[in-house]
This record gives sequence, C-alpha cells and structure tokens, in this order.
Amino acid sequence: MEESYGLLGMPGVGFFGLLVIGFLAGYVAEKTMNRDHGFLTNILVGIAGSFVGGTLAGLVGISFYGFLGNLVIAIVGAILILWVFGRSSSSRAR
Repeated sequence: MEESYGLLGMPGVGFFGLLVIGFLAGYVAEKTMNRDHGFLTNILVGIAGSFVGGTLAGLVGISFYGFLGNLVIAIVGAILILWVFGRSSSSRAR
C-alpha cells in the first residue's frame, strides 16, 4: 500500500515538522552561504529546499524518511536554491 501526502506533506513528518525542518534547513543554508535572512525567509527557503532536494534525491534514487532524512535533504536543497539565486543575481549586477 502506497502512502499519499498532501501538498505540504513530507514522508514521515507532519505540518509542524515541515515548519521546523524548513526553519532549520533555511537557517543552516543561510549561515553556510553567508547570507542574512529573517525568520520567515528561512522557513520559506527551507521548505522550498525540501521540495527541490526531495525531487533531486528521487531522480538519483536516494531514499530518505523521517525527521533527520528530510532535514538533510532540505538543507542540501536550500543551499542549492541560495547558490542558484546568488549566481543569477550576481550576473544581473554586471
């Protein structure tokens, strides 16, 4: 039997877990990329990172589950988002 998840669902965590993972992933990505964002931006970047990281992990066949697995995937995705955003904004400044 295959489980289904809602729009804001992650495997193994609920909505509150999604917010906590989003904040933690956004915070770690912010510090890793030497950025200065607010609380809400960290959550949004972390949640977006979880979807990007989850999609990429699925494409390469990496399976993850639970709080820690989702957190690692979200951090990787959030760092990737901030890196791409930084590259695109620096190319516009030229």
